[in-house]
Amino acid sequence: MSSDLFDLPAISGLGTRADFVSPAEEQTLIAASDAVDRTPFRFQQWTGKRLTHSFGWQYDFQSGALDRGAPLPDWLLPIRDRAAAVAGLEPDALVQALLIRYDEGAGIGWHRDRPIYEHVVGLSLGAPATMRFRRKQGDRWQRVNIPLEPRALYHLSGEVRHDWEHSIAPMDRARWSITFRSFSRQGQRIAAAA
Repeated sequence: MSSDLFDLPAISGLGTRADFVSPAEEQTLIAASDAVDRTPFRFQQWTGKRLTHSFGWQYDFQSGALDRGAPLPDWLLPIRDRAAAVAGLEPDALVQALLIRYDEGAGIGWHRDRPIYEHVVGLSLGAPATMRFRRKQGDRWQRVNIPLEPRALYHLSGEVRHDWEHSIAPMDRARWSITFRSFSRQGQRIAAAA
């Protein structure tokens, strides 16, 4: 995957690929995603503006439990397989798919993905977005922003996945994302016991 971050400073473990899908594929994926029943994202007592649905495995932010969900639908499998190939992973390693719709004014706050997950491979659809990265260095924050153009794929692994937080700035029009994740060793152990 390209690590050329649009002339911005590179972060180890961050890869991007522009035009991962065609405009026609983008519209098909948006329509398929919109046909799935999604619910507002909930984290403890907080409800987010984005609408989500998980396939494969799902993490419950209320209870902290990992549960098996519905399998990835047939329409997602070719995209998962292509995303895995670009990220250098086996398709079956991507065990979770999260569909998100960000309506006007929605974004996502600073976070790291749960330690049960290792690789994060996301496809951005609809409106362009800015993905922000930060990590603490002494008493200051080091920050890098990258644009997420429509139809672009990104891959978080290694340093950027574990040492940096990321967020998506709120947008002024709708954006969709399809995010695939693999399990970490911890996630594999928990999934084996589920």
